[in-house]
Amino acid sequence: MYPAVSHLHTYFFFPFSVDKQALLRDHRELWSKYQYWIDGTDEWIAAHQRGADTQLIEALGRWRRTAYTRFDVNSRAYQDMVFFHPFVRRVYFDSIGASSRGSTRESLLRCYTLPVAARADDQSPDPRLWLEASDIKGRGASVSVTDLRLFLFANGIGILSIGVEATDLTAGDALWINETLRKIYPSSGRQVREGRVPNRLALVTQHEGQRRTIVEETFEGGSMVGFVPPLSATITSLLYFADYSRQEYEPVLDERMIVYSYIALDPATAPEEYLTSEEHRVLLSRFLYVDRHGDEYRYDPVFVRGQMANQMYRRWAHQGTYYGFTSYSAITVTLGTFDCDEHRLEEGFLIHRMFESRYYLMSIIALFYRATLLDFAERTALVSKHLYLDQQDGQLGPQNIRLASDLRADFLNFSNYWHFRELANKDEEVEHFAIQCREYGIAPMKAEIEEEIEKLNAALHTYYQFRNTEAVNRLAMLSLLFGAGAVLTGFFGMNFGGFFQTAFFEPDGRTVGIHWLAILMVVVFSVGALFFGLFVVVSNWSDYRGIVAPKVRVREEESSLKRGD
Repeated sequence: MYPAVSHLHTYFFFPFSVDKQALLRDHRELWSKYQYWIDGTDEWIAAHQRGADTQLIEALGRWRRTAYTRFDVNSRAYQDMVFFHPFVRRVYFDSIGASSRGSTRESLLRCYTLPVAARADDQSPDPRLWLEASDIKGRGASVSVTDLRLFLFANGIGILSIGVEATDLTAGDALWINETLRKIYPSSGRQVREGRVPNRLALVTQHEGQRRTIVEETFEGGSMVGFVPPLSATITSLLYFADYSRQEYEPVLDERMIVYSYIALDPATAPEEYLTSEEHRVLLSRFLYVDRHGDEYRYDPVFVRGQMANQMYRRWAHQGTYYGFTSYSAITVTLGTFDCDEHRLEEGFLIHRMFESRYYLMSIIALFYRATLLDFAERTALVSKHLYLDQQDGQLGPQNIRLASDLRADFLNFSNYWHFRELANKDEEVEHFAIQCREYGIAPMKAEIEEEIEKLNAALHTYYQFRNTEAVNRLAMLSLLFGAGAVLTGFFGMNFGGFFQTAFFEPDGRTVGIHWLAILMVVVFSVGALFFGLFVVVSNWSDYRGIVAPKVRVREEESSLKRGD
């Protein structure tokens, strides 16, 4: 028997990629007022919605910008930011008024929240929003939604964060909640029929004891939207400002959201020596790998123990607190709530405070790294395809060359502005982040994409060298022709007398034929040289257009790389 779970607090992270080109094309009237895409996101979120999401907006309102504005020692901003390096604070915190010098430039991200706490006029202590799930086998759960956050980054990556909480439940129920509620679409119809995914997900509001379903997903149908799967209505309704059917955004990962979970086990229900028991290690593995209830390891015990040796962080294991990381989960498991050294419990349990503050932000940043790199992998493949098709036609188009140039510039911006190997100075934070990035495969993925983009850039450089050589050769040929004409003109301009003057300039009856033949030859040579030069310029106009009209440029809203329009 596993001990009971006194407190379950889980965040489900849904990373997605916004097709900025598609949005700029679909909403030109909005972004025409802004110089940068990120500057128009507030108005975009406030002004757009799909008709199917009216009930959610009526019940909860719209996403609201929640930038940090207070920075005193007791503020949330101070407590969140102080543990990170200064350069991380400047980049990864949506703050207004943080600069003492009055800088008007904001950070290149936006943070929004949906209000899920009880209204001011609602005297009921019950939560305002619930997330419900059930499957075909009759299993189900209803958990309170305590936090809805949305992060939008200037590079088009977004992360939707759904926080849920439950108290006083069995370990089996906690495992079922984490494993089932993370599903956002079935990978096949068999999963629904076999109960491996829910056959119902719903967002339910409660006011004065009355519960009302505002969003429901039954997974009864659905088909691919282009190359992306049919998302649950619980996700698309929360992202009401973007049209999934028009491929304005797409999920970055698979059918599962990332699970970031805090589990406090009830020490009163745990047997003696529980922390050193095999039963405890089995429970840790079930939470770490987001499996459902089972008395044994879900996988081969030797394999699982070897994996967990690298994926579990045991600095505080002697106090009963374990951390674990995989490519799809991050867990904090602790036995009970207690004073932690000089951290008093009356100020709030330290482990839980860290879970929903600094470690939460570190998880968002690590997931942003992963989502960005996966997006780069897709863009690199699509740009390479465009250039390959151009190469088959014999010439690279300026628009596709621009796509390649933008790709390299965006990756340079990510490497130099967004990406840091170290976020904080304390050993614990450094070690946490290092394990999480290792499990996400950040370093090898970044190195691979960097190599691919550099090879792409080298190929374009070779192409330009070849084209430049061609242009120089054309110039040499034209110079030779026009130079010969200039020599010829100069030759006839010589002030020779005698027979030369009689034959070419003042012909008589004997030399009139020579005179007209010389004129004909000069005319043919000159006209031929001019027409040949015109032919060379017209045939290679794409090479000269940028010189004649340097401001001609393909605007990024005219085409979408992913949507293909």
